[in-house]
Amino acid sequence: MPPPSDDPYPADPTVARDEEPSAGRTTTRVAPAHATANAPQPPRRGGAPLPIAATVAALWASVLGLAPVIVLSLIGGIGTGAPLKAVFRVATGAWLLGHGVPVGLPSDRITLVPLGITAWVGWRLVRGGVHAARATGAHRLASPWPAIRAGICVALVYAVIGAIAAGLARTADAVVSPGRAAVAFGLFAAVAGVGGALGYGRPGRRLVRRMPRVLTDAVRAGVAAVAFLLAAGAAAAGLALALSGGAAAQMLRAYQAGLAGQIGITALCLIYLPNLAVWAAAYLLGPGFAVGAGTVVSPEDVLLGPVPAMPVLAALPHAPLTGLGPTLLGAPFVAGLLAGVLLGRVPAPASAAQPAPTWPGLLGSAALAGPIAGVLVYAAMVAARGGLGSGRLADLGPGGIRAALLAAGVVGVGTVVGAGARRSLSRAHG
Repeated sequence: MPPPSDDPYPADPTVARDEEPSAGRTTTRVAPAHATANAPQPPRRGGAPLPIAATVAALWASVLGLAPVIVLSLIGGIGTGAPLKAVFRVATGAWLLGHGVPVGLPSDRITLVPLGITAWVGWRLVRGGVHAARATGAHRLASPWPAIRAGICVALVYAVIGAIAAGLARTADAVVSPGRAAVAFGLFAAVAGVGGALGYGRPGRRLVRRMPRVLTDAVRAGVAAVAFLLAAGAAAAGLALALSGGAAAQMLRAYQAGLAGQIGITALCLIYLPNLAVWAAAYLLGPGFAVGAGTVVSPEDVLLGPVPAMPVLAALPHAPLTGLGPTLLGAPFVAGLLAGVLLGRVPAPASAAQPAPTWPGLLGSAALAGPIAGVLVYAAMVAARGGLGSGRLADLGPGGIRAALLAAGVVGVGTVVGAGARRSLSRAHG
């Protein structure tokens, strides 16, 4: 048996070395092909069976997605004396509503999706797709189909979970369709799960590298612009709520629900805060939003009727913008400008593998970012729209198409200006 070697690097089985100690040198010769074929190969770890991996990922995503909703429902129900079973059904109903499943009441129908729950559940489903792909080894393969199959299998299991949850949430006072829940859960999980399985593995990186750089840069700029726009909407809504803090506190005290009840009401407002950020973004874009049938809240016109006594709605404006208020309407252009500045920066250092885009490519990406932002804004507006009941409050939220068209135009112009200015300044100082 040869003595152990102190060399920290393993020897290559395809290479043989002849040492001549007297001469103080080493010669290397390549082993023949049959030696390489007969060399022992390191063992490869096999992946888990896809059905098991998908089932575990979907169950774990559902548990983590539902747990915070149950905790908030328990906190809110402490002071009401509601039975534990009823609290769990309310939590399950809110969880179903977060997936876009309407909840029918004896005389009303709730369709306003709490986007706070939706965002959390979507993130857990993305991670579920990642876990399923990694458990089966699909994230290491060059082909995208194994990762897509992993995400679809997670979606199929999640659809079954949605149907079961809808059946458990059904009571004499609450009607939820198991079939509709299965479809909504399955589609939601398919988008998020497949996206996670592809995006966090080798297949997704290969697909991105094969896309034209003009398109990938445009998508990044469009997403960044929409993120800036929603951040501006959230900041505007937060500022309005801070200025109306007294009225909001008075509404909260009027419930006389005790500390636990006030925490529950606050939690209810929190899960709808993303909706308010989208509404505020529609307000900054110009078309505004509705808070009931026949109402409008926009910079030029405010027509309100009785609104729900929710503390967060105390921030609603009661008059058109005046004075310096119209300057807020420049926020969408600024959002596009910032996205363009990020797009126009020169890679440092620029390399042959990733050279700086040419002027036509840069301006093409900046112009294409506008329509992409418009599509994303339209999707956000549709998701944030719904109703609380079948009466006057059946129409809540922004109109999607006008805001989307305005976002596409304003963001597109801002992105082109920002990208061109940043690239010009970089060239001038370079």
